[in-house]
Amino acid sequence: MANVLIIDDDKANCESITAVIRRMGHDVSSAFTLEQGSGAANANKFDVVLLDVRLPDGSGLDLLPRIRRNAPLTEVIIMTGFGDPDGAELAIKNGAWDYIQKPSSAKDITLLVTRALQYQEEKKNRQLAVALKRERIIGRSTVIGESLDLVAQAAGSSANVLITGESGTGKELFAMAIHQNSAYADKNFVVVDCSALPETLVESVLFGHEKGAYTGADRSREGLVAQADQGTLFLDEVGELPQSIQKTFLRVLQERRFRPVGGKKELQSDFRLVAATNRDLAAMAERGQFREDLLFRLRTLVIPLPSLRERKEDLKDLALYYIARLCEQYGVETKGVSPEFFDVLARYDWPGNVRELTQALERALASAGRNPLLYPKDLPLNIRTQLARESIAPDPAGGDAPFSKFDDAAKMPNLEDVRTRAVAEAERKYLLGILSHTQGDIPEACEISGLSRSRLYTLLKKHRIVTPHMRKN
Repeated sequence: MANVLIIDDDKANCESITAVIRRMGHDVSSAFTLEQGSGAANANKFDVVLLDVRLPDGSGLDLLPRIRRNAPLTEVIIMTGFGDPDGAELAIKNGAWDYIQKPSSAKDITLLVTRALQYQEEKKNRQLAVALKRERIIGRSTVIGESLDLVAQAAGSSANVLITGESGTGKELFAMAIHQNSAYADKNFVVVDCSALPETLVESVLFGHEKGAYTGADRSREGLVAQADQGTLFLDEVGELPQSIQKTFLRVLQERRFRPVGGKKELQSDFRLVAATNRDLAAMAERGQFREDLLFRLRTLVIPLPSLRERKEDLKDLALYYIARLCEQYGVETKGVSPEFFDVLARYDWPGNVRELTQALERALASAGRNPLLYPKDLPLNIRTQLARESIAPDPAGGDAPFSKFDDAAKMPNLEDVRTRAVAEAERKYLLGILSHTQGDIPEACEISGLSRSRLYTLLKKHRIVTPHMRKN
């Protein structure tokens, strides 16, 4: 018998669904607002939550990530009486089991709840049965656990896998974990850094070449695809794969056959493909920068990796692991850490993710020298200065004193001035953030922000944001 929660302000709909689920033999509770639903979800363990989108005090989609984070085994079915394709997409991306429109038939409700409970039971069994090898993947947070669940699924099949996430989130570590836990574990794990492939030699690097195939080819050479035979081929930064080779590689994926440069016969390589990217390949495909048919082949299974700022509960474990590892690497005794050191780590957003954290810890160890403890002062200057600036609340009036210190009400700024300055500051931070995320790619920035190119340039000029490295697409 399962425990089901319905969160819907339509009491008639709640009663109708309650009757259906009770006939199935399950316990049912109801909540009619976002606040009531959140309290019920926090106070009790539910197997399935049926969650309405439009609630009197907010959107059910805002509660969905919290339910998934606090109760990862709970399956959420989103309900709405309004046509909302964007909401449906967001619900699925945030881990909803399914998305249905009201009113729904008793048959539809019964089938959805039954399937959700079956999937939940299978997920519990997988967690009990699979003990993953997860070398250097550190953390116990819910989000990293969800990523590891997907690794377990991927390891149990031969399907192509696409790992997505920001730079520095550990995509190669997860690719290696898939390989080590799969049937290919005792064979080669071949890494292809697509961002470093020279376009003039990319076919030779991937597929090999025969002697005399081109000037300088004084002997035959085996390519990386051949080296991955019976093992795993990992395409790192696959979004950088030259367009000139994408069509050829698509055929290799389909047929598992290729022809070395200058060769007369096709060779076969039965490899398992794992790819990774920090770019939005779907957006690139829409702009004609990446083949859509290749993208479909790559993403049979998708594993999104969380950024470090989304899993800060793992910071302490990560820091202690890498401190011990670096101390061993440099032949020094493992150092202790002051409480303030962890406080600073938790306050920083880590845009470079785990890679930036390890570099910061390496810098801290060098700065500490023979001191047995690490202090905030040992961290890189850019981290400490940024946090110092953020710790000083800006005065919206532009003066030296906060509002509470004004003795003369005439000196207080009016609300419109405060609002204008706040909006301008928010705009500036957003623009800097989106340019950092897209690495100065203007079309991609326009795609994400919804701004036209001319409007984006107007805002950049308004806020005096100059980015010499920006791509002139």
